[in-house]
Amino acid sequence: MAKSILITGGARSGKSSLAEAKTLTLGQPAIYIATAEANDAEMSDRIAQHQARRGPEWRTLQEPLELCAALRESDSAPRLVDCITLWLSNLIFAEQDWETEVAALCALIPTLTAPVILVTNEVGAGIVPENALARRFRDIAGWTNQRLGDTCDEVWLCVAGQPLKIKPAGYP
Repeated sequence: MAKSILITGGARSGKSSLAEAKTLTLGQPAIYIATAEANDAEMSDRIAQHQARRGPEWRTLQEPLELCAALRESDSAPRLVDCITLWLSNLIFAEQDWETEVAALCALIPTLTAPVILVTNEVGAGIVPENALARRFRDIAGWTNQRLGDTCDEVWLCVAGQPLKIKPAGYP
């Protein structure tokens, strides 16, 4: 079984930078599995910023929906999945069964031979959203993060650019 790490935190908390650094310590070249889609100019800019931060030691796979297939096909080098939250959004808007997909991901992780780091957003720490879709998404993301937290060997929380290892308990 390969090492699996879940890194969570709020927006701009430093989770992607931490995940990139940790992935590269597990071997190079590394594979960046991107779940985001550039559907507007702002998202295109965000994707470009992430790509500019990474160097030639990365190979990028774009996979907005078929995450388990991408992990199986790339199981030869350390992988970074950025991010689970966008993957969930993609599944919901594509009207796919997110529960089945999350269960499949959790079943797959312990069988992988190469390390994997998963980035996700901590979306439940704010106010209760005013609309049903936003509340549903917050709940789905929370449930998914719990399942992945139980599945992964390590869990890290990023706050204000500072990482805190929360599973197994203790400091880095």
